[in-house]
Amino acid sequence: MLPEIIEIVPPSDSVAAVITVPGSKSITNRALVLAALGDGCTTLEGALWSEDTQVMVECLGRLGFDVAVELDAAEPGNRQIRVQGRGGLIPRAGTASSPLELFVGNAGTAARFLAAMVCLGKGVYRLQGVPRMHERPQGALFCTLRELGYRLEAPGDRLPAVIHGDGPWHPGRVRVDIGESSQFASALLLSARTAGWEVGIADSGGEEEAPYVRMTERLVDVFPRQGGSFLIEPDASSGSYFWAANWLLRTGSGSVSVRGWPQSGWQIDAEFPHYLPLPAVTSRELHLGDSIMTAIVLGPLAGRPVRFIDLGRLRVQECERVMALRTELGKCGGVVREEQDTLWIEPSTLHGAEIETYNDHRIAMCFATLGLKIPGMKLRNPGCVRKTFPNFFQKLAGPAPGGLGVTILDGAGHPLAGEALFAG
Repeated sequence: MLPEIIEIVPPSDSVAAVITVPGSKSITNRALVLAALGDGCTTLEGALWSEDTQVMVECLGRLGFDVAVELDAAEPGNRQIRVQGRGGLIPRAGTASSPLELFVGNAGTAARFLAAMVCLGKGVYRLQGVPRMHERPQGALFCTLRELGYRLEAPGDRLPAVIHGDGPWHPGRVRVDIGESSQFASALLLSARTAGWEVGIADSGGEEEAPYVRMTERLVDVFPRQGGSFLIEPDASSGSYFWAANWLLRTGSGSVSVRGWPQSGWQIDAEFPHYLPLPAVTSRELHLGDSIMTAIVLGPLAGRPVRFIDLGRLRVQECERVMALRTELGKCGGVVREEQDTLWIEPSTLHGAEIETYNDHRIAMCFATLGLKIPGMKLRNPGCVRKTFPNFFQKLAGPAPGGLGVTILDGAGHPLAGEALFAG
């Protein structure tokens, strides 16, 4: 297990590396739902194995699906996952007096996708997660499911929620508001073919073409519903840290790249390399997804003022990310101004600091990446990277060309290596 605090030591020499990053979390959890609702046995190749995907696999198991997990020889952070579909049948359910319990941790994809999926069952289910998951919005999804005729009991329209799958399915046409999360639409779209739902997107802020919704639509179209093999592409959000490393360490003959960079167009964060050097303005809605956080921590080093706009979604994710980024960059000497859902960042001379990660995997990985350039960067609770990238620090510390060869110290200044860097 990783210690409570670690320090990233910037490399003294040029780095030449080609990094393999694990599979996409977004695609893995969508594919797990589609495989379970399909008609045959589906093998997911290159599937991410992290806290969020493990939560989904465990929930599918509790629902009665046959799921087998095997090691992936090409990438320790991945698994080969075999799912036996049941043609839309949800094998297990609970009763009103004893609902079937599903624990979703802090996985928004699991919470939302399963909320829609269990409506297809015949029984009662109770979804709950960690306290932060109980704070995250669910209302638009729950209201849409009620419009379709399903019964949901959720005080304040948040988790924990009791969902009644009363069978038969309730076909219908609905529009869902994705102003707070595009996962609401994705949840409905993943189960729509089985349930007979026609799903439209409500115009709430001009996001009818939300990139994560398009990902879901394309995945539904190409997924092998009768069984077979499906390859999960690398996670572009996770890859952004290594493209950022390449930009931060741009001296000498070294370079850092990511092997098998996604070319499908499914992941908006596959555009991240095109945003280095940083443009004057970057939008969370129009340009980048979660990788905009990686860009934000680079902002003080951009050499000119930069602005990051449309950041409202970041406030309702694993933590209040706009506040967290502003606060922690400020600790490091960054000149950052928050105005509504915009961060204005001025060129700044940065220094190391002890970073609070807010139990947010992306805050931890963003500031670890900044530590490749800025000495003295210390991270509290680095183990939170287990949510999407458990072997992230092993990638930083591993020898080139598969790693960056970075020294990582524990709180007492002792070097860490190997399994001690795994966020299990």
